[in-house]
Amino acid sequence: AVTVHLTLKHCRTCSLVTSSGHLIGGGQGEAIDEAECVIRMNDAPTARGYGRDVGHRTSLRVIAHSSMQRVLRSRHELLNTSQDTVFIFWGPSSYMRRDGKGLVYNNLRLMNQKMLQLDDLFKKETGKDRKISKSWLSTGWFTMTIALELCDRINVYGMVAPDFCRGRQHQSVPYHYYEPRGPDECAMYISHERGRKGSHHRFITEKQVFANWARTFDIHFYQPDWSPPPLPANRTLETAIAAAPVVPKKT
Repeated sequence: AVTVHLTLKHCRTCSLVTSSGHLIGGGQGEAIDEAECVIRMNDAPTARGYGRDVGHRTSLRVIAHSSMQRVLRSRHELLNTSQDTVFIFWGPSSYMRRDGKGLVYNNLRLMNQKMLQLDDLFKKETGKDRKISKSWLSTGWFTMTIALELCDRINVYGMVAPDFCRGRQHQSVPYHYYEPRGPDECAMYISHERGRKGSHHRFITEKQVFANWARTFDIHFYQPDWSPPPLPANRTLETAIAAAPVVPKKT
């Protein structure tokens, strides 16, 4: 059984570890584990030889409803309670109901008010209505907002800058470090950013928001290392997003 009603502790420093292929070969595991709290997402593993690059500790794991089956397949590794890991599950109410009619599972509490707050936050930061734009907020969005509430300083590992995939010579890495033959990260980002038929994430738009937050909050990006440039005095985040078309990499 997974305990979900634990009080989340406040952390002075947090390592927010993405699932990006950029982490492979970086040797950041020791630095990641040095943080007071280590935050991971979905079914991203720490065993199987990945520890040197992604660390071994997990304080908090944020899991999307769509990743639940993959997590259960690796439950002996990912749901190991010996680390006192706290698990946060999120998803639409049709998947998270506790009355036996949920499409995925029924024994976990959904904070509907929190979900609505995150939708409102996305619209406030980007000027885009998530539902009208037919998109889903990513697990990364939920995880970053949770980290902002819990952590004084956030060190993010594996997250690229918003304009990374616009570069003609950007590095090609797998979307997930533990799926080396999986889709290319930038190809996935561009496909989702351009998608208009629903079930898409706005990965690049979200990264624009994260970069903006890093100008105000104690957020730092590693592997790759980057810092957001200051916005010109006459430019807002919304205009910056609108002026940043995505250019696919030439083959």
